[in-house]
Amino acid sequence: MDPMPEAPQVAVVVIGYDDAAHVTDAVRSALDQGPAVGEVIAVDDRSTDGSAEILDRLAAAEPRLRVLRHAVNSGGCGTPRNTGTDAVSLPYVMFLDSDDLLPPGAVAALLRAATETGAEVTAGLCVRRELPSGREHPWQARLFAEPALIGHPAERPHLVHDTLCVNKLYRTDFLRVNGIRFPEGRYLYEDFVFTARVLAAAPRLALVPDLVYVWHVRRAAEQLSLSLNREHIGNWHARTRACAEAYEILRGAGETELARAARAKFLDHELRMYLRELGLRDPEYRRAWWVHTRNCLAGYDAEDWARDPAAPGTLLGRFVLASPEPRDLPRLRELAARPARLLPPYARTPEGTPVWSDAHPGVDLTPLLTCPTEALPCAMDAELLPHARGARLRLRLHELYGRLAEAGPLAVTARWHDRTTGRPARHITLPLAPAPNGTWTAEAAVDLHALGAGVWDLCLTVHYKDGAHRDITAHARTDSPHLRRRALPSPRHLVLLAHPYATHSGALSLRVATGPAGAARVARGRLRRLIGG
Repeated sequence: MDPMPEAPQVAVVVIGYDDAAHVTDAVRSALDQGPAVGEVIAVDDRSTDGSAEILDRLAAAEPRLRVLRHAVNSGGCGTPRNTGTDAVSLPYVMFLDSDDLLPPGAVAALLRAATETGAEVTAGLCVRRELPSGREHPWQARLFAEPALIGHPAERPHLVHDTLCVNKLYRTDFLRVNGIRFPEGRYLYEDFVFTARVLAAAPRLALVPDLVYVWHVRRAAEQLSLSLNREHIGNWHARTRACAEAYEILRGAGETELARAARAKFLDHELRMYLRELGLRDPEYRRAWWVHTRNCLAGYDAEDWARDPAAPGTLLGRFVLASPEPRDLPRLRELAARPARLLPPYARTPEGTPVWSDAHPGVDLTPLLTCPTEALPCAMDAELLPHARGARLRLRLHELYGRLAEAGPLAVTARWHDRTTGRPARHITLPLAPAPNGTWTAEAAVDLHALGAGVWDLCLTVHYKDGAHRDITAHARTDSPHLRRRALPSPRHLVLLAHPYATHSGALSLRVATGPAGAARVARGRLRRLIGG
């Protein structure tokens, strides 16, 4: 392997607004990348919390750091990134937000791949780190499973799913020659447009499996980030506008395959994410969201709908387009979940065609008849019965238009995953017994004392006699009287609080608090919520 270039090659553009608490860590993470980083350009978007003064003090002690300051706040992330890019004097540039971090070795990994392959764009793995828990979720991990050199973006259409600009190293002259810039001003989801412009310019792309970016997600922050604040309809308007503009950019560049992949990504990602949350919104929001979404989907043509006809996003989009008003939201939420669950009823027309329901026979579900078993949106109900003598987990798998009976469900493996670490703590494989009503059932004991304190997500794998298996989550039965908190005696902890509940996507999860101190914390939290409510 060739040694890394000694001369500075990379500029890191750090943007921030009123982020005095985090900007120092971001800048230092860029400076700590080593001598390959020749300049860090910090663009302050007219902060009022002392961020600019912090940057000035850092720059006084670090010659590689330059501070640029906007006279007027731009209202978004695009303008400060453009300002920083215009000031870059080195061959490569990458972007960093003031509340995120570059992990050690990120620039070295990207620069090595860029120089060895001659790629105009080099991308690596990003993780979303939930704070304060610290739990990490890889972003589009399948793209970065192994090193790859892609001669043209259309060779890997899934690239359109990686809408981040920050996990990439760009040749500066590639951006300038092609006039690739971010939308100016207050433009939410500016990354979508920028990355579409990058792909439309048909660069060679190098992909590396190395971790190159840590994206901090602070859901409990006093001021949510622009992308996380989804409770107002304006956020959905902004997101659909950015998706539509990305599609038009790719289509206008003659990248038809990438353009269609971008529309499929909208169904699979954006539509599913917002539908999972739609039941949490007020009626006015739901109506506005539904009207706007139907207008967006009206532009899809037959080829768009035929691209992946059995995909959950496709089925959801066709339902929204077919219904003039919001309805069936609980069932839509379950199908929008990851993994998807299609709950009963499983209706058919008089001719035997599978359809969404008797009330919506126009939404044809025939593609499910040829969908691979491991991709079927099968539904399993789950009920957890906490009891002093020991908890019981009851599972019921539903038939799906004859597909499951054909595959032959044999067993289900149940795992409790720690919400904070994501690691499974307990697992058990149970036989599935056929029931008279066309379902399969299983039941097992759950040792709550062994699980211990924490939030536990139930994850399942269904095993079929044809050799297929399907990873799913369980639908929490909302008609169950056991979806409530119960105090149980515990020989190990004196007292144990168990609370089975349904997540916002309808899956069964479990909160456990142990000991008198844990019970007291739960009681105090409940009291604060009651007072606040």
